[in-house]
Amino acid sequence: MIRIGFCDDDLSVLNELQVLLDRYRVERNQEIDYTSFHSPLDLLAAIEGGARFDVLLLDVLMPGENGIDAAAEIRNYDRDVKIIFLTSSPEYAVQSYSVDAYFYQLKPIWAESFYRLMDSVLATCEKEQADSLILRCKSGITRIELKQLEYCEVIHRTLFLHLTSGKVLESIGSLDELCGHLEPYGNFLRPHRSYLINLDYVQNLSARAITMSCLTEIPIPRGKYNEIKNVFLEYAFQNRQVMI
Repeated sequence: MIRIGFCDDDLSVLNELQVLLDRYRVERNQEIDYTSFHSPLDLLAAIEGGARFDVLLLDVLMPGENGIDAAAEIRNYDRDVKIIFLTSSPEYAVQSYSVDAYFYQLKPIWAESFYRLMDSVLATCEKEQADSLILRCKSGITRIELKQLEYCEVIHRTLFLHLTSGKVLESIGSLDELCGHLEPYGNFLRPHRSYLINLDYVQNLSARAITMSCLTEIPIPRGKYNEIKNVFLEYAFQNRQVMI
């Protein structure tokens, strides 16, 4: 299910977006849930209250707070939502990059261009959802992209997932089960009974330890070096990484 929110102070534009989305999800047979907001303050209140969206369609020029400023506040809660600005003026296009906008769509909104835009952004969302992991953490249920996972360690029954951002998530679970979920992706390796690593972030490999990009050293059990080295080199070769 893709969740879309759209915000515009013009009720006629909100109605137009609802009609376009209804037609789109029927013609494309897409599972889409959408919510409309007449004010950026209402949208921000919903997000502060826990509402999450995959895609946001924001008008730029709205009373009270413009869409660029609202998007900057939204980024404090959600770094991943795809933000698409809708406006009749191109003057804010450069500013839209400061909040990592996905697209800047000029009005009026034609059905053909709207469909192409939705095809593109939903394909991106679906790919990210497929290559992601949903965890029950202390902070609640969290989705992380697998490319953000550098390594994982287990202490007793707690999983500590170390992300490329430096953030560490705690989740109750089994490392065996996590390995089973991630095995089909091919870029995860369990070199030690207490660790699971992402091969994309191996910085150095020696007989004693694997050094990750964050400079954490993962111990290599006695007699496992050659096996781990061969797996790493085969992965690097398959992904056409340069070796000298």
